[in-house]
Amino acid sequence: MEAEHLEIVDFLRRFPPFSKLPEEVLAKTASHVEVGYFKEGEQILEFGQSIDALHVVRSGAVEVFRRNGDLYNRLSEGGFFGEFGLLRNGKVRFPAVALEDSLIYFLPEAVFTELFENHELFADAVEVEDRTRLRQAVSRREDANQLMTSRVIRLVTREPVTIESTLSVRAAAQRMSEEKVSSLLITDTESQDIVGIITDKDLRNRVVAAGLGYDLPVSEIMSVNLITINARQFVFEAMLEMLRHNRHHLPVMRHGKALGVVALADIIRYESQNSLFVVSSIFRQHNIEELSTLAKDVKASFVRMVNEDANSHMIGSAMAVIGRSFKQRLLELGEELLGPPPVPYCFLALGSMARDEQTLVTDQDNAMILDNRFDPKEHDEYFFKLAEFVSNGLAACGYTYCSGDIMATNKTWRQPLKVWEKYFSDWIGHPDPAALLHSSIFFDLDGVWGKVEWADKLNDLIHRNTQRNPRFLACMARNALNRTPPLGFFKDFVMEKDGKHNNSINMKRRGTAPVADLIRVHALAVGSKSRNSFERLQDIIAANILPSGRGQDIRDALELISRVRIRHQALAVEEGREPNNNVAPENLSDFERKNLKDAFQILSNAQKFLKFRYPL
Repeated sequence: MEAEHLEIVDFLRRFPPFSKLPEEVLAKTASHVEVGYFKEGEQILEFGQSIDALHVVRSGAVEVFRRNGDLYNRLSEGGFFGEFGLLRNGKVRFPAVALEDSLIYFLPEAVFTELFENHELFADAVEVEDRTRLRQAVSRREDANQLMTSRVIRLVTREPVTIESTLSVRAAAQRMSEEKVSSLLITDTESQDIVGIITDKDLRNRVVAAGLGYDLPVSEIMSVNLITINARQFVFEAMLEMLRHNRHHLPVMRHGKALGVVALADIIRYESQNSLFVVSSIFRQHNIEELSTLAKDVKASFVRMVNEDANSHMIGSAMAVIGRSFKQRLLELGEELLGPPPVPYCFLALGSMARDEQTLVTDQDNAMILDNRFDPKEHDEYFFKLAEFVSNGLAACGYTYCSGDIMATNKTWRQPLKVWEKYFSDWIGHPDPAALLHSSIFFDLDGVWGKVEWADKLNDLIHRNTQRNPRFLACMARNALNRTPPLGFFKDFVMEKDGKHNNSINMKRRGTAPVADLIRVHALAVGSKSRNSFERLQDIIAANILPSGRGQDIRDALELISRVRIRHQALAVEEGREPNNNVAPENLSDFERKNLKDAFQILSNAQKFLKFRYPL
């Protein structure tokens, strides 16, 4: 058997429906495979054209559409398409486009038909595989919102306008006026690499208002800490980057090269940016009373995103940015009230806010890292008052106090950096039940104010020490099994029996939380530095520690469970009820109940694998 043929066999046996075939059949099948190459954006299949082969994605990514142009599915390595046309009238029913440069294997129609008719497991995998059903349920509404489906590159209408760093501010202003742009990318004179950016706001604030000369080199006033966005990222991600870093212009990059610049005005024109305006309003308020009036706007923004079919990643990220913004504005107001801090500090967000997975029903988990020069007798009164001001302000804005007292008002969680480093080292080195509980809370942390680099230090310590400690990972894995999905022996839902929410399912405690827990364990094992569960899953899949297809299954399960949870909360707001996490299955459609059971079964299987993967 030739090397190329062997490579095709090795590839096909990894993915359904070919993984269902006997080895000799698989080898014969591979001998008929041909290969095609498609560039990014190139049409692979058009609606109504004749089709004579099953298409399998060897590398790259492909988007499959319904005939009305709505996105039907997004396929990566091992995904297949074209089967509907082959099984019906030989005409393409779902057009396909290369999302990026892609290699496609073509399996001739005659070979596909023979496999379908003579191998039942192959046919079942093509027609009714649970993973496909769940994935279609997830994708059915995932991409209806333009903000989510549109990539940043679509907002780029021209090449970037640049100027060399040695030229003058006057020359920069003239160039911006001539080109009718609000920003310039600054290039190095020798390498021509992008080294900074200036905007019309920079000219106004840093030159005119400061009384500087117009012959000053542009390098003296440019912003050098560039925040960029990849051309393949979504518009909503660009919006979140702007909110997170308070920037109005983002260079759009591909393979290290700037393709253009996206401005805030470009995104505002892209309609329905409700969370953007909520964040903008937060920073215009002058006290807690004014901030508290925005709670209704936060709910309205959440409901609009849900009703516009945004996916859970987008909603969780937007709600987390809003939560961070409340904290940042409260800290600004707190420092104005109490005066400047006696020593530097970092205010931390924990849990779902740190993971960009926040919903409408959330409490406040936060903490404070203090400078190592911190003296409790001299400094702690200030930081307690600041923490109290922020905590009370968050409560007034709809973020309830943490019932477990995981807040910076608790002295235990208001400590110098060296104490935090000892906390984490002890938790990892001695994983008793209390340490594991703290790890599950504090291992998702993000600096939102002050010396945010200290949060990065703690994250580095976590990643460095956990990878070297298999016993800790095994203990974390066991701890992640404490919350199980609500499925009984006969795959029926197991209901809560706690009075107020009797005969319901807590979609956080029994759904999103256990998924996030098991993903965290795998992420720590592979050294992922991502915090968001979906982004961690990408790192886990890339590390190839899960059985084939399991990572995508977990992603689909998390998305579907999250959607049921957020839709339940949005419906409560619309009906004037207090939102919560408890969903009664009787209020779900048959379709939702079916797919929710599929998702919980995937979670159950993933938990079983977790125990196998990290033996104690």
